[in-house]
Amino acid sequence: MYSRNVEVTAEVGLHARPAMYFSQKASSFNSSVFIEHDGRRLNGKSLLGILSLGINKGDVITIIGEGKDEQTAVNRLVELVKSDFAED
Repeated sequence: MYSRNVEVTAEVGLHARPAMYFSQKASSFNSSVFIEHDGRRLNGKSLLGILSLGINKGDVITIIGEGKDEQTAVNRLVELVKSDFAED
């Protein structure tokens, strides 16, 4: 298991389009990916799961990876969040 914390700086938080980008990127990895926020941990590959967390600008989330490419997955997802969900 590998995890990192990151602050969400996007104006809209982790809603709608940013959540879609996150889930698509997370799904590209073999590892399981989870997002933890306010004591809740949900599947980072699930768009509805991400939206249900209600993550807003300024919130700190923990991205957790479990599997063969866990470090790569977590590090790339942290970079996605830091880029305010800019497309590749």
